[in-house]
Amino acid sequence: MIRKKKPIANGNDKIQFKRLKTEIEAADAIVIGGGAGLSASAGFTYQGQRFQKHFREFEKKYGFHDMYSGGFYPYQTAEEYWAYWSRYIQINRYENATTLVYGMLLNLVKGKDYFVITTNVDHCFQKAGFDKKRLFYMQGDYGLFQCSKPCCQKTYDNKKWIDRMVEEQINMRIPTELIPKCPVCGRPMTMNLRTDDRFVEDAGWHHAALRYYDFIQRHKGLRILFLELGVGYNTPGIIKYSFWKMTAENPNAMYACINDGEAVYPQEIESQSICIDGDIGKILEEIDGRLTCNGCSDDGREKNDKARKAYQVKSIAS
Repeated sequence: MIRKKKPIANGNDKIQFKRLKTEIEAADAIVIGGGAGLSASAGFTYQGQRFQKHFREFEKKYGFHDMYSGGFYPYQTAEEYWAYWSRYIQINRYENATTLVYGMLLNLVKGKDYFVITTNVDHCFQKAGFDKKRLFYMQGDYGLFQCSKPCCQKTYDNKKWIDRMVEEQINMRIPTELIPKCPVCGRPMTMNLRTDDRFVEDAGWHHAALRYYDFIQRHKGLRILFLELGVGYNTPGIIKYSFWKMTAENPNAMYACINDGEAVYPQEIESQSICIDGDIGKILEEIDGRLTCNGCSDDGREKNDKARKAYQVKSIAS
């Protein structure tokens, strides 16, 4: 299969911006593949200032320095475990993005026949206004619980649980009565995340998978744009390698990748590829030429109002 990779254009390449916008406008269909880099560009960072803001006392007590490490820490009690994870889920699933990245992306595909497959579990696509029936969250959703065994292929919305855990925790512990238990068998609950073979693929997951498969089948041989955004190499087979393969099999297809540091394409599809290395948000802004803030927090709206005014001034001046 495809092995060799070619160098890419940098984030200031206006020709590549124009090429990508032309392909978006001309495509019969667009398949968006969203990875962790897309949400990072939207403000969902897992270390530094954002980590300090929400987990300073956890860092001091347990000694980890980023959210990922905190997720794997061997807490001694379920009360401590859920105190950490409830905060984690609250800020990474139920709080909105602080930048306009997802809104700009939606603007780019509005009016187009599109579908989204993503390994992200933060729900940012749907919060920004993407059609729920055009989304496939392959790896799960922070907003769902499942039985830890699991005893059945069911998932459960967790917002009420999470809200109470966050509100009622004291000294980095939740009340024992808030530890989530499976309503079917009584075992402990866990997040609906694909970490091992116990991941629950519920009815909603299967419906989304079928819609994605049907979308791909209906557009075989047509002018389809595979738009990969922020996908790394943790699980490249789900989006990246799949997009490369489908592009190679369809001479009318185009593969586009925007990624900060990992934007590459294989030599076998060189003539069908557009790759741009840089921050996804800044590049989408260049391509789109418009600003929006669907799914942004109040802080994000204030920032984007300033950005919108600055952009308007810039446009008038030019």
